[in-house]
Order: sequence, then structure tokens, then C-alpha cells
Amino acid sequence: MRTQVAIIGGGPSGLLLSQLLHGAGIASVVLERQTKDYVLGRIRAGVLEQGMAGLMRKAGAGARMEAEGFVHEGTQIASGPEMFRVDFAALTGTPVLVYGQTEVTRDLYAAREAAGGEIVYRVEDVVIDGADTQAPGVSYTVDGARQRLACDFIAGCDGFHGVSRPTIPASVRREYEKVYPFGWLGILSETPPVDHELIYSNSERGFALCSMRNAQLSRYYIQCSLTDRPDDWTDAAFWDELRRRIPEETADQLITGPSIEKSIAPLRSFVTEPMRWGRLFLCGDAAHIVPPTGAKGLNTAASDIHYLFEGLREHYLDGSDEGIDRYSERALLRVWKAEHFSWWMTNLLHRLPDQTAFDLRMQQAEIAFLRDNLSAQKVMAENYVGLPY
Repeated sequence: MRTQVAIIGGGPSGLLLSQLLHGAGIASVVLERQTKDYVLGRIRAGVLEQGMAGLMRKAGAGARMEAEGFVHEGTQIASGPEMFRVDFAALTGTPVLVYGQTEVTRDLYAAREAAGGEIVYRVEDVVIDGADTQAPGVSYTVDGARQRLACDFIAGCDGFHGVSRPTIPASVRREYEKVYPFGWLGILSETPPVDHELIYSNSERGFALCSMRNAQLSRYYIQCSLTDRPDDWTDAAFWDELRRRIPEETADQLITGPSIEKSIAPLRSFVTEPMRWGRLFLCGDAAHIVPPTGAKGLNTAASDIHYLFEGLREHYLDGSDEGIDRYSERALLRVWKAEHFSWWMTNLLHRLPDQTAFDLRMQQAEIAFLRDNLSAQKVMAENYVGLPY
């Protein structure tokens, strides 16, 4: 079998790239290790930058997002009993859109299926060969039979644990990593959100986040120990702890209910360079991870897809290789800015195990400066709504 672009990974990044390529008349095949139902069962974040929302529209997959997504023109920052608002619309003229990543993926699947896109599920033992030659390919096993997909280019959208990044020789790769000494315990509940905007809270007991998926589906998080397990926390214990970490007035408005999903996510900052080796291109989590603080994971993957799609479009339609030759440079320039923002928000809002009294005062001073200084709020707002591509 042969195609122009082989895409490893059937999550939102791979599907978005495939759909954008289809719109430009460029053929692709998506290879996915899991089933469609498994992919759609993943619980992920749901804040979309305007760049990501624009790519969904460009891909012809934005209708439901437009109808059901929540436009957020700001966010709330709480510190102890106080809370202040950062007004995205006033400071940047741009909002964000709250729309679950699961729904983004569902819409992209629907678009690919409507277009007759080829997605191969349950692929195993994936091996990339010839990435540094003019004749790359991807070999894999499906239904017990070994197959090889020949192609012009390979997009590695297969996540942190996929095969794409390790295919780049260790002598070529340079990796940067920071592992944070805490995690996020998150629950999903069929309850109305406590506020119509996200609340990021710094408290003496640790970080908390109040978020939502829709008008009757809320997502809440609290900072927890890396040694904790979801089963260590009853629903009642979670709600009690959340109330202690948000301002009293907000806690009094909190509507609780049984959790329908509960999980703990570790926090990590990670980047690998370069993001291209020969005809293999890394996208999204295959190349970089950000802490969830600031909601940059999916959005940074989307910027990768933008740069790669434009490079491939120029290659096939304009006969220019400048875009693919500069893909890694352009993608990494924006990735590192997103990494910095996520690192900054994480350090601003969490309590660290080795935090001294001086460190705590510095954190409190920075939050106060953000509260009182419109220029500081504008920097935060520009990063939160998404830097331009």
C-alpha cells in the first residue's frame, strides 16, 4: 500500500493533519494502535486557543464546536480568600473556546469518515524505516498480517510513548525535561460548573482548578502527592478538599455529585530537538509535553500541525521545500514559548515541597503584581489565548 503522507496516531493531531491534507488534495493514511472507542474514551482538557479553533474550521470540522463551545473572555485567579479576573477580551481582543478534546476528536473522526479517509485501527509492532532516505515507509501488523505502507513523508503523532521519537537516533536527539513533584487529581461530575469561567486557585493547601465541559458537566482538579492513587480519594473527601482550596464565597456555590471519572495525572515539561529527521516529522506529545496548567497541550500540538500542513502543502502544490525544511525551527520557536508559559503558571499557582518562607513570599508578591498590573495581565492573556502562528 502507498500514500503520500503516513500519519502514525489517530488522536486529534493525526486526524486534524489528515483532514487538512485532504482539503488540499493530498492523500494520507492514519495508523492507530487502539480502537476508535478507546480513543474517544480518553478524558482530556478542553480549552481551545483561537488558532486551534481556526484549524478546526479550516478542516471543515468546526460546526458543532461553534454551536456548543463556550466562549470565555477571561479567567479567574484566586489566592487565599481573594479572587481577581484577567479579561482576555479587553486585553487582547481575543477569547478562548471551552470545548472538550474528546468532542474535538469525535468531530474530526466524523469529518474523516465523511470524506472517506483511511484510518487503520489496532495496528501493532509499528516500525518506521527509511526515514532518512527518499523512500520511507511504515511497517505494522494488523489482524495478524504484516503490512508496509510506503509514503513520501511520515508524521509522528503517536504521543510520548510512541515509536516516532525513538526512531530518531539518540545521537541526533537532544531532550530537555522537568518532572514536577506533585500531580493533579481530577474528577468529572454531572453537575453545573461553579462559575461560568475557569478558576485557578493558589491556596495554602495547594493548587485547585474549577473547569467545565458543558453546562451540566464539570471538571475539577486538586494538587496531590505523586504517591496518591485515585482510590485513595472518596468523592466526599475530594469535594471537601476542593472547598478548602477555593474562596469561601465560591465554595458556598459549589454543587457536588458522584464522580463519573477520577484520575491522577503527573506533571512534566519535556521537549525533544529536532522535531524532524529526514522525512519523519514529530508532532504534539511525540515531541513535547507541557504541564496542564495553562491548557497548552492540545493547542501546542495544533500549532505543530499548522506548520507541518503548510510545509507539506507548499511541497506538493507550490514545489517549495522551505516549509518542511524549516518545520522544526518554526515549531520549536513556538513550543518553547508555550513551555515557558506553562512552567510559569505552574510555579505561580502550586505549593512546592521544598518551598521556603522566602519562596512563598515571592510567589505571593508575583500574584499580587499580576492582580494590580494591567501590563502583567496582558502578557498572561496574550499567552493564554494563544500566540500567533
